[in-house]
Amino acid sequence: MKKKVLFIMNNLTCGGAEKALISLLETMDYSHYDVDLFLLKHEGMFFCKIPSAVNVLEEPSDYRYFDMSMKKAFQDCLGKGKFKIALNRLLAGFIYKNEKNSARSEQRAWKYISKSLPNLHTRYDIAVGYLEKNPIYFCIDKVNAGKKLGFIHSDYNKMGMDAYIDQSYFGKLDHLVTVSEECREILKKNFPMHTEKIEVMYNIVSPATIHNLALEQVNWPGNELKLVSVGRLNHHKGFELAIDACKELVQAGYQVKWYIIGEGEERKNLEKLIAENELKDTFKLIGLKENPYPYIKAADIYIQSSRFEGKSIAVDEAKILQKPIVVTNFNTAKDQINDHENGLIVDMNSKSLFEGIAALIDNPALRKQFSMQLSNEQLGTESEIHKLYEMFK
Repeated sequence: MKKKVLFIMNNLTCGGAEKALISLLETMDYSHYDVDLFLLKHEGMFFCKIPSAVNVLEEPSDYRYFDMSMKKAFQDCLGKGKFKIALNRLLAGFIYKNEKNSARSEQRAWKYISKSLPNLHTRYDIAVGYLEKNPIYFCIDKVNAGKKLGFIHSDYNKMGMDAYIDQSYFGKLDHLVTVSEECREILKKNFPMHTEKIEVMYNIVSPATIHNLALEQVNWPGNELKLVSVGRLNHHKGFELAIDACKELVQAGYQVKWYIIGEGEERKNLEKLIAENELKDTFKLIGLKENPYPYIKAADIYIQSSRFEGKSIAVDEAKILQKPIVVTNFNTAKDQINDHENGLIVDMNSKSLFEGIAALIDNPALRKQFSMQLSNEQLGTESEIHKLYEMFK
């Protein structure tokens, strides 16, 4: 008898957790599991990547009111006689306006969003809230399942979450899963009462798939050294540090072009910084790419300038493509890079970032050494799926 499993996610936009979910779904054994996927919004560049074996549930129609302007939502609700939803949207709007921390805003607005969403009627063997906040809360509040799992994909301390809200939800999970040893230790310190249920499951990456997708050709003009970074355009990814480091590289006479693959809320601010530093022809925000691997493969150096990461999928992918890598010293950097063995870990400031990149530019032999080391490492994590199966038992 197949077990019936539900995965819950906000949407399938360009984030690392979204990509990790698709990789997980591509790896699952559908001869043993019937899988449903519930998304609060049917959108995102990975939506078309959902495996055909997965049954995508209907989008909750009233969630959209919490993702549009207050005025528009209120008018539409009142026009359709949805007075309770209008009230909940008003109360959530008060939180959105007054809570400056975006993570806490999402946490505190959930009680009003929740009142506007129906319970799922299907009984599941296992339900998985695959991301912190709303997916976990929905899993607990709205799903009937014999076993419940919640995933935390980042450093809990750095997200600015309200642990008091999460404590009651985490207490109702059978397993609280995170993506690195460092993230597990952080969760244990924040939630010592839940230590026994905290598990580590690394994000699933497939070298064969990545190498195959990387075969697509990318034609970049010019003979400059090509630097590549992948990540959402937000504060956490530290792209302001990258812009400052790029300016120092140019001032020092290095011929480089730095390409950023990703999109996000900080685009306008980053474009302003790029213009102020006269880097329009050097530091390029090239947006989302459905297939980023040819760009990473074409890079001379891969750079991750993040302020924090749970476990960077992009760094793992750059390792698989055997790129010389420079990363800032975020909490989990040492989980992925052995400094001066298969990459460089630098301090989290633009000067150190510049110095690390310059050191690799000046030393082609070191770049080759890092690539050779990565070619000898076992980097696939497809076997991580068995940890999930054990938690499903």
